[in-house]
Amino acid sequence: MELSLSLHEAVRAGAVSTRWRHLPHQLSRVDLDVDDFQGRAPLETMDAFTGAVCRLLPTCPPAECKCDCNSRRSVKTLRLRFHLSAPNLSSIGRAVEDTVSRGQTECLEFEVIPPASDSDLTAVERTELGQQFMLFSHVCPIAFRWLTDLSLTSLDLGDADLPNLMGACDKLEHLSLTSCRLGWHSALEIDVPNSIIQSLDFVRCSCMRIELVSVPKLTHLMCESWNSENPPAAPRLCTSSSHGDPLFSCRVGAGAVRAERVPHNECHEPVAAAS
Repeated sequence: MELSLSLHEAVRAGAVSTRWRHLPHQLSRVDLDVDDFQGRAPLETMDAFTGAVCRLLPTCPPAECKCDCNSRRSVKTLRLRFHLSAPNLSSIGRAVEDTVSRGQTECLEFEVIPPASDSDLTAVERTELGQQFMLFSHVCPIAFRWLTDLSLTSLDLGDADLPNLMGACDKLEHLSLTSCRLGWHSALEIDVPNSIIQSLDFVRCSCMRIELVSVPKLTHLMCESWNSENPPAAPRLCTSSSHGDPLFSCRVGAGAVRAERVPHNECHEPVAAAS
């Protein structure tokens, strides 16, 4: 039986009746937002968030579970919105990996946000956050292989970090970056022929330019409010297949570039049009 109650409803029911005290642990959908937790400092808030993650997710293989309800449980949808807090990331990663290793998770989403507003972050802090996130992805490869949706805000990433991340996330379909710096030493070259990513959004990001070399399943590309002296023009966001067929038609609006895949039977030269 799949339960579609929200986490708050399940917790409330468990508090009212001991009969339903295991209800939160039977949910097939878990959606946790760090903003729903309280603490005197960001680290305390993340401690509370991490504790909830570890309590609500199954943390051992079904054969080893002593709780009958937990042994039959599978989390099909898991959404986590959290800060990058180094002391907590390994615990979150282990809990997620134990859950997805059961093979039943259909949707896994991470939304990573900074512990402070973007304007309060120094360049050094943004770089450190980017390094923490990449270390997180390396330490917890199983969790990232199951990711279907990833959203990052206010991180500075190295020239090769984003392509490497996309290549390591086997199930990633949607990637969104907001206020991220994507390297200054070279163009952001995205060459991930085995990726199934379908949607890429760049909002207020900084980068020399984007070169789509091989992203075979991509159907949507959006760049909005580019933070650069020379924002990438529409033709630089268009790429062609190995046969020379244009894959994207771009529209350039006020501070935004949007691109949609051109159907094979409608291939034509990439067109930039003011919207």
